[in-house]
Amino acid sequence: MDPILTTNLISPDAPSAELVRSTPESSALAIPSRAQGLLAQMFADPYVLQKEECISLVRQLRDCIKHQPDVADYRVLLGMALCVNLEPQAAIAELEKAVELAPKSFIAQLKLGELWLRLRACEKAERHTQAAARLACNFAQAELARRQAATLRTMKREGVERGGLKIPGASLLAFVRRLRPFARQERSMALDIS
Repeated sequence: MDPILTTNLISPDAPSAELVRSTPESSALAIPSRAQGLLAQMFADPYVLQKEECISLVRQLRDCIKHQPDVADYRVLLGMALCVNLEPQAAIAELEKAVELAPKSFIAQLKLGELWLRLRACEKAERHTQAAARLACNFAQAELARRQAATLRTMKREGVERGGLKIPGASLLAFVRRLRPFARQERSMALDIS
């Protein structure tokens, strides 16, 4: 995640031992300092986190949501942590809930679009990426949405969508390609017999 996008997500002055109650409209989230460190590592390089650290981060973010269930940004962070922890179904649920709670949230729309992109569900990804592009407030956000949209267009053009190629005759072409090895084998057997 880009530092420009996270400046309002994490409150650097949140106490480590307990969560500070804040209103859903507040611009900074109250996240324990241990979780802040893990989030910083996750944003820098998600592959650095150990499995136990991912589990701990998910647990701490779920505690934050338990205290403030109507704050969409917690759910976005939890969705991202669940992705790093290789739990895509749970991540989809959290990110969809974030979009439901804050449909005008750029980051919620962008991250849900990114997750659908990674799962090769291009239509859903495109819908959320376009929503994020419309919600972009600055050049950095607009650039992130533009890059994600470009990746989507490339995937669609190359037929990387879930379900494979979406062109007429694609299934027939795939069937013919699967038969080629058998045809070669029959020809070689016929040559051996003659």
